[in-house]
Amino acid sequence: MKQKITQGFVNQFKTDTGLAVDVMDTEMKGFILRVTPSGNRVFYVRYKRSNGKWTRYRLGSADVLTAALARDAAKEFLASVSLGGDPGDARRKAKAHNLGAFLSETYGPWVTENRKAGKSTINRLVSAFASLSNHRISELTPWTLEKWRAERRKKRGVRAATVNRDIATLSTALNYAVAWMIIESNPISGIKPLPETDSQVKTRYLVPEEESALQATLERREERERVGRDNHNQWRRERGYEELPSLRNSAFTDHLMPMILLSLNTGLRRGELFNLEWSDVDFTRNILTVQVANAKSGKLRHVNLNITAVDALKGWKSCYPGGKLVFPSKGGKPFNNVNSSWKSLLVDAGIVSFRWHDMRHDFASKLVMSGADLNTVRELLGHSDLKMTLRYAHLAPEVKAKAVEKLVKPNNVQPNIIQLPSPR
Repeated sequence: MKQKITQGFVNQFKTDTGLAVDVMDTEMKGFILRVTPSGNRVFYVRYKRSNGKWTRYRLGSADVLTAALARDAAKEFLASVSLGGDPGDARRKAKAHNLGAFLSETYGPWVTENRKAGKSTINRLVSAFASLSNHRISELTPWTLEKWRAERRKKRGVRAATVNRDIATLSTALNYAVAWMIIESNPISGIKPLPETDSQVKTRYLVPEEESALQATLERREERERVGRDNHNQWRRERGYEELPSLRNSAFTDHLMPMILLSLNTGLRRGELFNLEWSDVDFTRNILTVQVANAKSGKLRHVNLNITAVDALKGWKSCYPGGKLVFPSKGGKPFNNVNSSWKSLLVDAGIVSFRWHDMRHDFASKLVMSGADLNTVRELLGHSDLKMTLRYAHLAPEVKAKAVEKLVKPNNVQPNIIQLPSPR
């Protein structure tokens, strides 16, 4: 049978002859899909060996490979054959190819080059699966991963959502190992994700007392910096040295306070904040733009700025008017983190269990509690799916109550009476 092998065809085609059916691709000679009566679908490539005999090479199951990935694998395979390569060489290497080597030497360079978040992806994989780095990838099993995630959950207290994300990311990497003919099939493709029952418990936002404490601590920190500059200038003045610029007329003494005010009032991710440029800020319309290159979703989005965010940005710009980045580090490059000053601030404010990323949760939570609809919150946060935003839905029970109250008619309005036919 001849047919262009597309993903739609792979998903729908069934054989009712009681025999396995080979589908020859009409666009690539040698590319084959075999479908068995039991429903198994496997991709093959047909080629001529050095002895002149035709044979087949198993690319992988359609449960693991998409039609597009299988077609690319077939192209690479046939190209290798045409150059005199050994078709079994990759399989033999796989027997000695451990997970650590695959991630660092094979998948790592590729994903770093071809994916926007490739560097962070490979760093997370190497860190998360360090205990399995010496395992051969061809010998990984669902049981191996089951033991791994049980240890992560019980001994290290890692959240179910984090474990699920790590396994899904590893599975994606192993799908490419299949496409590149390093292994025959993805050994962990059948692992079911853990139930994420703790997703809403972790939604952390500041209560009014914590908001006041954070604001007061930021202001005290600013005053300490100003007093410190005053004392240092007095020391320099007494010795005849040139004084440093006074901080008394500056809106902010350094980056921390404007960063925090902007985060709390825009919900920007840390990476989006660190890579923000002045060209992304429109003070005429009071809109901030998150560029595609900096957005986790890979989509451009616009965030409206309230008066607090606008004042923070204008005040900061008056302090440091030059430069491309809104918040440059000392070297003029984007910050990697502000962990030291952030943790010190939280200790002084008496705030516990509050991460930098929780300011994003705080922004979303306060919006929902003020009556903003979830789709608006989704757009402001840059969520690609409303499911991500639904974690905040429980924070606005009064919105649901007001919605059902709309069904109640005022006392002076007569309800519609349905007239039933009279019995005969």
